[in-house]
Amino acid sequence: MTDTSPLGCVVSDGVAAQPVLMFDSGIGGLTVLREARVLMPGRRFVYVADDAAFPYGAWEEPALKDHILSLFAGLLERYRPSISVIACNTASTLVIDALRQAFPGHPFVGTVPAIKPAAERTRSGIVSVLATPGTVRRQYTRDLIETWARKCHVRLVGSDRLAGLAEAYMRDGFVDEEAVRAEIAPCFIERDGASTDIVVLACTHYPFLVNRMRKTAPWPVDWIDPAEAIARRAVSLLDGLEAGRAHEALPGERNDVAVFTSGKAGFATRRLMQGFGLTVT
Repeated sequence: MTDTSPLGCVVSDGVAAQPVLMFDSGIGGLTVLREARVLMPGRRFVYVADDAAFPYGAWEEPALKDHILSLFAGLLERYRPSISVIACNTASTLVIDALRQAFPGHPFVGTVPAIKPAAERTRSGIVSVLATPGTVRRQYTRDLIETWARKCHVRLVGSDRLAGLAEAYMRDGFVDEEAVRAEIAPCFIERDGASTDIVVLACTHYPFLVNRMRKTAPWPVDWIDPAEAIARRAVSLLDGLEAGRAHEALPGERNDVAVFTSGKAGFATRRLMQGFGLTVT
């Protein structure tokens, strides 16, 4: 059986016809989409940017939680994805458990600070987690440190500006390097003859600025980008869900689309989405 979806795409009973939904507050989730496409070349993707509510750090937690739950009720009904990837640390640390409870038949992949791999990799024992203020405030983040990095000195650094700087950079091609330097400066500390050797990028926007971070950092460190690990987790869940089910080849174009909750994607944003192979609906 086939019909036409609200996107104008051909929808069928085949496994591959169900898209992967990639969700973020803005364009940061494109870093995850980029990796997911490499690992899932036969998939369609629906990228949802909740730009109407950006930045999430400005919201009170109960209101943001209710907002995301309400938004997903509509998204799952409209796009019928096979899986949803919450490519946003702020949203994941706040609402991933509530999403799983509200929609128990649907698989979600969350994004959490990569504290465990940082603790395993550090040589100096000094790790910084660069995140939004919302992620820094979450008990979820502190629980990760308590579970995986008790033997490390972990500094949580909340940035008010980096996500916005990343958005502007990707749209306009320019960023104020001094502003980047100021935002990352608290990540670099020296303690008992040792210094920070790993910075966890705990916001999917931040990898877009990593080259500027390297340039403005006071000394070299490893920057941990979780995008590939998130994409691999999505692949592993899909493999388990679809074991023994036949995949159906999709005819013609991939029809990967980008959806902006404001409905007001400008020219620069549309051009950026086209660069990632997405058509703005």
